Amino acid sequence: MGSGGLLLKAYYEQLHEWMQTDRARLLARLGELLSEEVARQGFPDMDASRLDAYREACVAFLDERLESYNPLGIQYTFDRVSSAGAAELEFQLNWYNSRPEFAALVAAARSLAGAGVPDEELPDLAEALIRQVGAYPDRSIIEAYTAEPALPKLPDYIVACAIEEIVCGRDSREQ
Repeated sequence: MGSGGLLLKAYYEQLHEWMQTDRARLLARLGELLSEEVARQGFPDMDASRLDAYREACVAFLDERLESYNPLGIQYTFDRVSSAGAAELEFQLNWYNSRPEFAALVAAARSLAGAGVPDEELPDLAEALIRQVGAYPDRSIIEAYTAEPALPKLPDYIVACAIEEIVCGRDSREQ
């Protein structure tokens, strides 16, 4: 595996660690962002029980994202699928187009890693990569939702905004 690939693995591990550490703050921010966005968009028929259902969906989406970054997660329990095949399936299933963001992430990782990276530098470079590009695929989610807000996209959007703010230290509205 090349140094860019190693840096990507360190990137996902760092995101997982930070999300795990900040999970309580993320959960609190999800509720705030959800209420703010529902009020801002004026989504119809959004009573307290529906808002609670969307909040629960946001928590489930957060847990799913946390698991997707987990270096020891369920994705390693079963037979390995080629990363190209898995990425292509993910690209087809999502309501947003994250291909350009993924390409930019890979290019940034390769650029930061250069010809080689000593193992002890990987955590610092992973942090720099997160600060530079945020958490994949947040930018794609935020851009697609902003272009066309809709209730089915809301949980993904809220989770992406919370992760960018709490974990990445970035204002999600400046994506």
